[in-house]
Amino acid sequence: MSKSFDIIGSKEKAVAIIEISDEEVGKEREIAEKILKEHNNVRSVLKKESARRGDYRTRQYKLIAGDENTEVLHKEHGYALKLDPQKAYFSNRESTERQRVAKLVKAGEFVMVMFAGVGPYAIAIAKTQPDVDKIIAVEINPDAVEYMKHNVRINKISHKIVPVLGDVRMACERWYGKCDRVVMPLPLGAEDFLDVAVKCLRNEGIIHFYNWGEEPDLFSKAVELVKKSLKDEKVEYEITDKRVVLPYSPRKYKVCVEVKFKKLKQVK
Repeated sequence: MSKSFDIIGSKEKAVAIIEISDEEVGKEREIAEKILKEHNNVRSVLKKESARRGDYRTRQYKLIAGDENTEVLHKEHGYALKLDPQKAYFSNRESTERQRVAKLVKAGEFVMVMFAGVGPYAIAIAKTQPDVDKIIAVEINPDAVEYMKHNVRINKISHKIVPVLGDVRMACERWYGKCDRVVMPLPLGAEDFLDVAVKCLRNEGIIHFYNWGEEPDLFSKAVELVKKSLKDEKVEYEITDKRVVLPYSPRKYKVCVEVKFKKLKQVK
């Protein structure tokens, strides 16, 4: 059976997402039936048909076996996330990274989460640091935002999180100069919005910037993108941490570079 699959959901209902290797072509149904048999909570098996693409970061999937309704309630670290992986981006593999970032947030911080999806980073922060001031969670996919609004309600943190539907470049303007921390969990193209992230910060702050890194030097590309994107900004910055988040493909990983900023003058 294919070893390359994720299970999203809970003990009550889950969806398995499989990735078929060249050697497994033609065996999809057999693999799906075996997953359904061995995992009693799995109700549907989806096969990846494309890479993540477009502004919504969604994949094309094919239902191999099971229920056509692939909406689930995913549970992790004491909170729940309702979602349909066919409608909104979500990675169950990033739960550890979400907790790591959440534990860094201090009481009283005002946080911006860009590319917020169904709300996993925002909700992790609010549940881990209940004394956070406010979390603005911006997402362009309307389906993801509707799920995020629901998830904020069911986790009883509506007083802490503001879900926002819109493009980061326009939607974040309302919070320029108000944030202590910006989280950018989009690994492809986030560098195009680093200037927006800086504008969101107060005079000082932290940005969590994500990118793809390749062996043998996993962080050089991300560091270079930070330098290039900020060459015209009036800021001082220091890279305070570099982390491997998870493997993506052979010799390629999702990485996080954390950058501490100090503005030399007000960014307009």
